Amino acid sequence: MLPWGRITEVRLTVDHLTHRAAGKAIPITPVTAKELKGWLKAQRATVRRWIEGVHFEAKPGSHALIPGADGAPARVLLGVDAKPDIWSYGGLPKTLPRGTYRLDGKLASESATRAALGWALGGYAFARYKKQPAVARLVWPDAADRAAVERTAAAVFLVRDLVNTPAEDMGPAELAKAAETIARAHDAKIKVTVGDDLLKANYPLVHAVGRASVRAPRLIDLRWGKRGPSIVLVGKGVCFDSGGLDLKSAQNMLLMKKDMGGGAHVLALAQMIMEAELPVRLRVLVPAVENSVSGNAFRPLDVVRSRKGLTVEIGNTDAEGRLILCDALAEACGEKPDLILDCATLTGAARVALGPELPALFCNSDATAEALLRHGAAEEDALWRLPLHQPYRRMLDSKVADLNNVSESGFAGAITAALFLKEFVDPGIAWAHIDMMAWNASARPGRPEGGEAQGLRTFYALIAETAAAASAA
Repeated sequence: MLPWGRITEVRLTVDHLTHRAAGKAIPITPVTAKELKGWLKAQRATVRRWIEGVHFEAKPGSHALIPGADGAPARVLLGVDAKPDIWSYGGLPKTLPRGTYRLDGKLASESATRAALGWALGGYAFARYKKQPAVARLVWPDAADRAAVERTAAAVFLVRDLVNTPAEDMGPAELAKAAETIARAHDAKIKVTVGDDLLKANYPLVHAVGRASVRAPRLIDLRWGKRGPSIVLVGKGVCFDSGGLDLKSAQNMLLMKKDMGGGAHVLALAQMIMEAELPVRLRVLVPAVENSVSGNAFRPLDVVRSRKGLTVEIGNTDAEGRLILCDALAEACGEKPDLILDCATLTGAARVALGPELPALFCNSDATAEALLRHGAAEEDALWRLPLHQPYRRMLDSKVADLNNVSESGFAGAITAALFLKEFVDPGIAWAHIDMMAWNASARPGRPEGGEAQGLRTFYALIAETAAAASAA
């Protein structure tokens, strides 16, 4: 089985230790800054002096090792937020001395679950090409929702593994194999349309973008579930983006292995949905291509008729992600689903506006957008809504085609890209477009440098809520 196609192992101690073994585990005591003074009053003078000496103030994510009489770690004091949080625990697996730890005291279910998830995510390492050091282990907190933690961590690791894998080992065929592995694991149906068959099946823009590569373009189409609301997930699967004939600079090409991050997200989200057996009718569409340069590459000012029938003038071959997405979005509308959610590493303009950590949300439904923002805040997995400002649609006008794939202006690049996609979504269908980085430029606790899942827990929460509401109706 291909390593990037497997259901990724959760880097967390998954077996409960016996009571006796748990007693030998080093306790971790979570404490807020407000609680620290009271906790210290109940300790021995030597402990108080130690904590004062290391200047521990219980800032979220900070920790202090308290030694025992033999000098070995006897306890870890961990600063946490006042509300149940994830990331205070995320730095511990790689910073604590190797060994087995347990959470001290009884935590409520939400707090225990978030602590376990933070620990799990903090233990991630991309080990395909280089052996990574072992990390500290955690005894499962009693009240933690173990299934939810494992499901979420596995999905996050899948995104990270797929995005981190270099393009040589993660082309369109390999991305399709990862999807096939996920489909087999959950008895889902999958169809992959490859190469010139894309033209026969009327996906002309997917074919145009990918035809210059020796690795044939393809459309991944996964289906699962027979009841509940209809959900279609669409993900940009540009496995490497050279920019095409509008060639990127060497510097701007360095991270282009991550340009299939949207496809990685929707596959991981589908895995979560199927693993939880949510009552939905799920469809996943991932156009997988490599945007390359060769004699048959598509050219600036070419005009291509899309699957929807709209003609598109190619203003820039480096704006290829929206081209493959528009064919997939037109297909997604065919069955009139209740929700279409697309994920894409689409524009640098969104990163300029919001930075690398905050994905941009565009949505044609206020109710859907409000639900996503609410879940993002609750899950510590935030999005930020930007407007589908319709007057900017004029920036995409073309003199020879129905629309251009880029604007001649340098302004509002994320908005015009979203407006381009909106042209291919039927009115009346709730649609959300997420423009994401899918990459950590620098490491933070629980979030190492490299490929990253952004918004994944938020998307799952929305779909779970949608499924529950439909079941209750």
